Amino acid sequence: MLPRLLDPVLPPPPPIHAAGHALFIDFDGTLVPIAERPDDVVADPELIRLLGRLHDGFGDRLALVSGRSIAQLDAMIGPIAETLSLVGSHGQEIRRHGRMSTPPRAPGLDEASREIRAFAKNHADLIVETKTHGVALHYRTAPDLAAAADEAAAAIGAAHGLVVQRGKMMVELRGPGCDKGSAVAAMMARPSLKDCRPVMIGDDLTDEPAFVLVETIGGFAILIGHERETAASFSLPDVAALRAWLWQIAGEGA
Repeated sequence: MLPRLLDPVLPPPPPIHAAGHALFIDFDGTLVPIAERPDDVVADPELIRLLGRLHDGFGDRLALVSGRSIAQLDAMIGPIAETLSLVGSHGQEIRRHGRMSTPPRAPGLDEASREIRAFAKNHADLIVETKTHGVALHYRTAPDLAAAADEAAAAIGAAHGLVVQRGKMMVELRGPGCDKGSAVAAMMARPSLKDCRPVMIGDDLTDEPAFVLVETIGGFAILIGHERETAASFSLPDVAALRAWLWQIAGEGA
């Protein structure tokens, strides 16, 4: 599928109904604003209530699909995370009904993580985020280091056979074989999602594989935020607009 360029701006999404749709939602930059430091992100009470209402309607047909590890999502979201279907680490972790599916940690990731940290020590404004199946180098507080960070991550990733995943003001190294698209495809293959129309919502390049997947199999994708090339059919301007749309779906106001 060829990407669309948001010129003119894509239209807002139509309403959906829990009975006929499966809902897959990214976390950072989608349900919560992106923070300057990854550890600063916490789900606020209104979001917790929204997730509870959506789960009441969608049940197994609701999943959070994040680049964060599931352990990180648990810490940020709190007890409600145990009731939700979660996809973490860009598709390398899936947890439903308390049962986790995940591949072994990629060989070379530990050494790559050490090398990323050694590189970051020479640049005080770079932030290293360690995940279950990856390591991310954030340069949001040092945008002038974007090229150097990307070059270092690419070299380290190539040396250790890792995937280089680029995103908003960051670059991440992770194991091969999975992405958000493959994870959503695995979820859609479950009997409880049979005949559902999938909807994927996200903001970053890391969401595009899932955008392509849902658009290909009869669903649609929603891009949150800035204009760029995308496989999504619809867009909303920001986190607040998405939450308002989700509250409409949940059947009440915020």
